[in-house]
Amino acid sequence: MADCDVAIVGAGIVGGAIGFELASRGASVTLLDPRGAGLGATHASAGMLVPYIEGFGHPILKMAARSLAMYDAFIDRVTRDSGIGVGYQRTGSLQVEMADEPTAALQEAATRAKDVGIPCTWLDGRQARDAEPQLTPDVRSALLIPEHGFVAATELSGALVTASIKHGARVRTPVRVVRIAQQKDGAEIHLESGRISARHVVLAAGCWSGQIDISGAAALPVRPVRGQLLELASTGPSLRRITWGSRCYLVPAAPGTVLVGATVEEAGFDERATVAGVRDLLDAASDLVPHLWQDTFAGVRVGLRPAAPDELPIMGRSKKVPALVYATGHFRNGVLLAPLTARVVADLILENREDEVLSTTSPQRFGEY
Repeated sequence: MADCDVAIVGAGIVGGAIGFELASRGASVTLLDPRGAGLGATHASAGMLVPYIEGFGHPILKMAARSLAMYDAFIDRVTRDSGIGVGYQRTGSLQVEMADEPTAALQEAATRAKDVGIPCTWLDGRQARDAEPQLTPDVRSALLIPEHGFVAATELSGALVTASIKHGARVRTPVRVVRIAQQKDGAEIHLESGRISARHVVLAAGCWSGQIDISGAAALPVRPVRGQLLELASTGPSLRRITWGSRCYLVPAAPGTVLVGATVEEAGFDERATVAGVRDLLDAASDLVPHLWQDTFAGVRVGLRPAAPDELPIMGRSKKVPALVYATGHFRNGVLLAPLTARVVADLILENREDEVLSTTSPQRFGEY
């Protein structure tokens, strides 16, 4: 007899969202994580909900926009079921173009966005500074997208796990999974010490997914991409919305707090902060909003984002281990894609229903997995 209906390997934002969706629909769920809920890449996420930052022709746009449209109801459910408040704002975003950068790029982006029905407004330099008075005078133009927003990722991660527990889920940490194998009525999950069985298993271990042995399958092609995120304690006027330029983004995460991110570094599994990363982000942030030079440096967070070779998520059922469903490789979009991923995976496991998104995210695009 299986120990649970579904074992989820990884309790970050993606694993937590899947656990919440499954448990709230009546499945018995066990979450397994070597650190603790939200202590991997989620910990270093600014929680931006910005599907259109990738560009209007990017393959991820459709699924990202779908997930963003789910967010209001998703936050309502999580906060109600957990009893925990989660910081969440949809104040829009402002992408800026500096005077020394190529001209007309944002105006062209605004045209493309409007052509596909995305509400946005192109602003000249004066209009941009009216919209965000803290900007440097060197801003030449900006693109305002009102649908964008942000969520406190660590708060959301904690609320998801709490809500899952209230629906009957179990959380086991610190526990390291080393192998997943098919058995007659489900899957066997081998831990460093002991093993458990489940009717289904979800692999949501982020960049560590490729280090877990899947019986009969090659290592999953997911690599870590280091991101450094700064936290500043601001005493000056607050930004009104997410603001980003070519070298950094700024998120007014809470009153008196600005998050500055994020580096994109091929550094393997090295989770150390670097002087170069911190310096570059501080320079970029202060060039964009000059008064940030007077703020207090509150700290740096480092996370390893899970990236597939094509930088799209890996989601879908395994051919080698039919009881296994992959849910990893979300790269910089784990927080944004959490609601959609949770629904797609839960529908697949509980109803054997394949959402159209799985045709894009299938693990079989990389081989027999």
